[in-house]
Parts: sequence; structure tokens; C-alpha cells
Amino acid sequence: MLGKGRKVSGRGETVAANYAFGPAEDDIIIKHRLLTRTTTTRGEPPLKKLQRKFTSFVLEVEKGEDNYNDCVKVSKAFLQELSTFEIPLLKSKAVIDANLREKENFNELKDEINRQILQAQTDIEDLKKLLEESKIERQHKEECEAIRKLISAQPPRSETQKSITELEKEIAALEAENTAGSRLLELRKKQFALLLHVVDELQNTIEEEQKSLIEEMRMVTEEQKSGMEDAGGGSEVMAVD
Repeated sequence: MLGKGRKVSGRGETVAANYAFGPAEDDIIIKHRLLTRTTTTRGEPPLKKLQRKFTSFVLEVEKGEDNYNDCVKVSKAFLQELSTFEIPLLKSKAVIDANLREKENFNELKDEINRQILQAQTDIEDLKKLLEESKIERQHKEECEAIRKLISAQPPRSETQKSITELEKEIAALEAENTAGSRLLELRKKQFALLLHVVDELQNTIEEEQKSLIEEMRMVTEEQKSGMEDAGGGSEVMAVD
């Protein structure tokens, strides 16, 4: 894979490297090389070597029957090379199988972790609800404790009942006193009304007696006046005679 990059002087900016192949093409090339084993870091590529051994074997077989020993020799060399070529393939297959098992284990572990995460989330929600219920329960306990203290500060029920009884007696006495006062007030009202009536009658009687007395005095005065006039007329008659 080829690549290069350059730096622009004076600006400190690096231009992105230009690659001959992209990441996807690199993956395809590497996968092809691993499958075909056409490249190697040192010596002749295994597949080319195997191909060369197989070609030599075919050419030796096509020569005729006189070269049996050479064919056996070439075939052994080909089989040995085939075995040598097969060993890395078996190793690769073992690695692939191991990777597949590891992947399955990883997927199982991932599923287990996801399940544990979901379970943990469920447990967290349950714990949140339990915490809220605990808070409410604690609040109720505190309220009950406050009520208990308030009740404890109050006197015993027997004393309270005794006080209630005494208050009821006082209320009954006050009601009786109020009833008696109401009756006395009603009696006083009636007596006062009767007194006013008597005073009114007495005043009318006095006025009538005064009128009668005045009339009698007027009549007496008139009688006295008439008598005096009669006495003066008789004296004059006697003088003329």
C-alpha cells in the first residue's frame, strides 16, 4: 500500500495523505492474499511453489513409463509440498474456528451483559419505587410520632372526662340560671306592665276627682254669689218702705 503526505511550510497545516487504495480495497487485497497465499515475506510464495511442484509432477508423468522412479520422487515432493501448504491452512482453519467460538462467546457474553444491564435497570426502577415508598413510610412514621408526642403531652382521659363532666355541670347550672333569670325577667315585665296600668288608672281617677272638685267649688261659688245678690235686693225693699 502506497501513501504519502506533505506539510505546507509557514502555515503548520498538514495535507491528508493520498493513498493508492482505500481501506475497503486494502481489506479485499489482504483477504485475497491470505486465502490464495500468493505472497510471502520471504522466499517463494507457497501456492506458487505448490503449483510448480504439481506442474513438475504432471510433466514427469506424461513422459512415459520408463521414469517411474522419477515420478515417485516428484510425487513425494509434491505431496510433501501439499502437506506443507496444508499445515498453514489447518492452522488458519483452527484460528478461524477459535475466532468463531470466541465470537460466539463474545455474543453470549454480550447478551448476558445486556440482560444484566436490563436487569440492573429493572432493579434500579424497583429500588427507586422502594425508596419512594420508604420515604412515604418514614414520613408517615414521623407524623405518627409527632401525633403520639402531642397525645402524650395531653392529660389522661380520666382527667379529661372529669373536666368535661364538670364543664357539663357548669353549663347545666348556667342554663338553669339563665332559665330562672328569663322567668324572673318575664315576671318583672308583667309586674311593670301591671304597675303602669295601675298608675294610668290612678292618674285617670285623680283627674276625674279634680274635675269633680273644681265643679263643686264652682257651684258653691255661684250659690254664694246668688245668695249675696238675693240679700242685697231685700234690703233695698225695706228701705223704700
